[in-house]
Amino acid sequence: QMQLVQSGGGLVEAGGSLKLSCKANRAILSTFSGSSAGWYRQAPGKQRELVASISEFGRTDYIDSVKGRFTISRDNGKRTWSLQMNDLKPDDTGVYYCKATWNRSDFWGQGTQVTVAS
Repeated sequence: QMQLVQSGGGLVEAGGSLKLSCKANRAILSTFSGSSAGWYRQAPGKQRELVASISEFGRTDYIDSVKGRFTISRDNGKRTWSLQMNDLKPDDTGVYYCKATWNRSDFWGQGTQVTVAS
C-alpha cells in the first residue's frame, strides 16, 4: 500500500518554473520501484488529463503541449516522483495530481494547485 503526499505548486508568472513532488509514504523499496506513475492536471471546467508518465523502468511520456518544458523523474531512494515544470504558460493552470500504479491498484495524491499568471 502507498499513501501519496504531494508538495510544491503555487502561483508563478508566465515563463517561470515550479517543481511538484509526490512522496510515497509507507511504501517499501520494491513496491515503489515496481510502480509506474503519472502526473495529471485538471483545469477549471475541464476533464482531468494525463500530462506526463514514467514507467517502473524509467520510460517517460508527455503530452505534446508540455514536451520540452516538463520533466518527470523518480528517486527510488527517496520514494519520490517529481515533475519539473519550466517555461510555464497560463494554459498550464490547474490542479495537479500524482497517481501511482502498483500491482494493478491505483493510488492518488491529494492534488496541488498550480496557477500561472499571464
